[in-house]
Amino acid sequence: MWAEYAGAHPEVVSAGSEHTVDRFGDSAELSDELLAIVLNGTKRATADLVAEFAARGEALPRVGSHWVACDGAGAPRAVLRSTELRLGTIGDVDEDFARDEGEGDRTLQSWLREHRRYWERTCAARGDVFIDQHEIVFERFRVVWPPEIAD
Repeated sequence: MWAEYAGAHPEVVSAGSEHTVDRFGDSAELSDELLAIVLNGTKRATADLVAEFAARGEALPRVGSHWVACDGAGAPRAVLRSTELRLGTIGDVDEDFARDEGEGDRTLQSWLREHRRYWERTCAARGDVFIDQHEIVFERFRVVWPPEIAD
């Protein structure tokens, strides 16, 4: 999928050919659920702990970087491009970001409840405890490939 995108958009890739290949969430089921709302146009933002990037040995994304989003089975389904990034804590999320993440009922209350639950689980899995002071990468993106679902 990356080769097809890069071949169709060499001018974009020449500015930065780095990309990650990953999936949303921490399970195949959650990956498929979150990818579905990306593909239907609802989800255009995501958030993850800085500590999670570090634990995976990954650099933080940058504006303009690409991500090949895979489904729960690991098959590439879309290429995403970061359009906005900021660092903060769970107390820095706002209604607009919660809506743009497209999850649950898209409210701030739902976002806080579900993300806290998610990060408590992922922190515990790597031997940590989630606290409100953990740094979070708040990322907005657009879908750039394949053409039939690109923004």
